[in-house]
Parts: sequence; C-alpha cells; structure tokens
Amino acid sequence: LDQRLHPQFEPSAKPDVLAKGLNASPGAAVGEVVFSSADAVAAKAAGCKVILVRWETNPDDLPGMDAAQGILTSHGGKTSHAAVVARGMGKPCVCGVEKLRIDAESKTATIVGSDVVIKEGDVISIDGTTGSVVLGSVALVQPEVTGDFDTILSWADEYRTMGVRANADTPDDAALGRKFGAAGIGLCRTEHMFLGERKDIVQRMILAEDGSPERAKALEDLLAAQVGDYLGIFTAMDGLPVTVRLLDPPLHEFLDDPRALEIEITRMELTGGDTGEIASKRKLLVQIDAMHEHNPMLGLRGCRLGIVHPEIYAMQVRAITRAACQLKSEGKDPRPEVMIPLVSVKAELEMLRAESEVVIAEVKAECGVDIDIPIGTMIELPRAAVTADEIGTVADFFSFGTNDLTQMTFGYSRDDAERSFLMTY
Repeated sequence: LDQRLHPQFEPSAKPDVLAKGLNASPGAAVGEVVFSSADAVAAKAAGCKVILVRWETNPDDLPGMDAAQGILTSHGGKTSHAAVVARGMGKPCVCGVEKLRIDAESKTATIVGSDVVIKEGDVISIDGTTGSVVLGSVALVQPEVTGDFDTILSWADEYRTMGVRANADTPDDAALGRKFGAAGIGLCRTEHMFLGERKDIVQRMILAEDGSPERAKALEDLLAAQVGDYLGIFTAMDGLPVTVRLLDPPLHEFLDDPRALEIEITRMELTGGDTGEIASKRKLLVQIDAMHEHNPMLGLRGCRLGIVHPEIYAMQVRAITRAACQLKSEGKDPRPEVMIPLVSVKAELEMLRAESEVVIAEVKAECGVDIDIPIGTMIELPRAAVTADEIGTVADFFSFGTNDLTQMTFGYSRDDAERSFLMTY
C-alpha cells in the first residue's frame, strides 16, 4: 500500500543499474544531481527537479531534502537521518551506497570499479523501493489512488484495535497525515522548526551568555515563531492529539561546522581579509570548539539539555500552551501533548514536568483559558525501559523510541550497522 502512494519505475523499463544501496524510503525519482542543500533549494526555485546527493544528511540539510525529488547517500542505514526524514516527507531515498565516492567540494561523484563520473547537473534516477541507482532518466509511473485504496483501509478500520498517528513537523505535513486517516500526530520533532531562516536566531541564543539580554531576545524571537508553528499544526489536527517532542539534539548541531569555519578563517588571513571580521570568526570558532563532544548522541541532549538550560524548554512549553489557548478561545479543539525526550530515571521527568506545569499554569491564567495538556516521555534508553514502572508514576503517557532503544540495547550504531556488518552477522 505504501508503494502505491509513490511514483515507481515504469515496469517495462530495463535500466542498467549503476549501483545499489539500501531501500530506505519507497518510491522512485528522477532529477539533476546537486551536492548541497542550498543548491537544491536554488534549483527548485529555478524550476529544476533535483536529486540531493550527500555522504549523509543532518538537520541543516532539511530545506534541501524538502526541495529535492529524492535523496541519495553513500553512508547510513534505514534508521539514519536521511532515511527517517525522507520517509516522513514521503520522499524516495537510497542510503548506504558504498560504491559511491562523493567529492562535495568539486561537486562530483565517482563509482568504485567503474570510470563513471557524476557531475553536478547530470541526471540520475533512484528507486527507494529497491535501492537502485541509475545514470540517466528512467520513465516513471505516477501513483493513482483510487476508491479501492480507501476500501482496503476501511476494511482495516473495521478490525483494527490500534490507531495510527503520523509523524509531522509542519502544518502541511499535518494536513496530509489527516487526509490519509491519521488518528493524530505521534511525533512532532521541534528541532526541525529551528532550522532554515531561524537558524541565525538559534545560534544567537546558543552563543549568548546565560541570563544575558541577548539570550532573552533570541528566546523571545523563537517564542513568536514557535507559537505560529503550533497554531498551524494544531489547526490542521483539530480534535486530534498532537505529541510535541521538546528539543532533543545537542545544541552544537545548530552551529556552523567548525572545520569549515576554520578553513574560511585561514583563507581570509591568507588573502588579506578584514582583521575585525577575522577576529570575530576566530572568537566564534573558540565558542563552537568549546561545545565539542566526543560522543554527542550520549552527551548534552534531550532532557539533560532541558535541565541545564531550562529556559529553552520553558519557551517551547509556553509556545505550545499559548497556541492551544488561542485556538480554544476561538472555539477550536486543540489537543497538545508534551513529550520530554531521553529520560532515563524518574527524577529527570519529575523535575521537568514540575517546571512545565508552572509555565502551563502561567499561560492559562494569562489567557483565561482552561486546557488539559498531558506530559509524558519517550522510552528510548535501556535504563528507562527497566525503570518504566517508576517513571510511569510521573508520566501521563509513554512513547517508544525504537531506533535509539535498539542501538543502545545491542550496542549497534544505527548509521553503520546495516551498511557494514549486520546482514552478514
């Protein structure tokens, strides 16, 4: 059924497969190759269809992923960033193409064992259903969702005992999920709302000193933007639950790449750049390097981030509550739920829940609106799983983060295991 919702290669086509990877997100796509998120966005604005080709993707690539017809990476598995985000967007994606060697600087890619060189602007086709990569254009068959599709889903509805919620981070995605029968949003990733044009605001917030007017101003700007986000999502899902996960990734993911910044500084020094600007960038580099972590996925992220920087979670909870109160006062039926990520023990959730409840009470009093906002957590750490009975005493609900829970239980890397050894193992 999922494949029926996406374009596919024409069945009669017999393309020469250039390379194979993991079938990370179903559907097929054809487009010109681009090697950066910014180039993908620019190409779409110019009316071109593109395939975004990366070693692997990160949150900074989200605008380019959204602009592209499909995503191709040489690294990562079916639970990598590219795969998870592409599936949420409904974009075809092929990951972990080991034979693909990408030189983003020169905007070329080569295939190991061949003399093929793929340049920016060359047309390729990818099939996220089979993991195939083809040089050139392959004819596509567009999906045709007929009444038969709705009939099959209606049969399932007669017998199912469990509802299905969508993953959605934007009002458009929320509306699409509702159109396909989602019973709400099970995961709204707020980190995706901190990218694009807002990244400068987020960087100002991160780099400002604790308690400074600069940080307060950045948080105020983010609050206004976040209220708008939630107004759109809650409206699209009116009457249905929306589980909003508070900020999860480490803060340095929203900062510039320190090594790329160091190269830029060196170039400026060698070419006689402005000394004031060089000094400013050098200071920024020192700040970014100071936030470096050897293993950031096990570092200052999730609820630990909310404990160390309570003003960030307070801003998000305030935005969620303010949007919900506004919509309820307009006669709508918003049903937000707050998810606190990466909890490992009861004390973490107990503390952050108490702080969140204070903010919720303040906003409800300001707006003169009464609304119930459940607070829960995601069980994604082995410690949380084995102490769930304790954590459950201060949680209104649980969600299960199976990607992190699996990799941390077995000691597998979600980005490497499938590509390097899991199939053989």
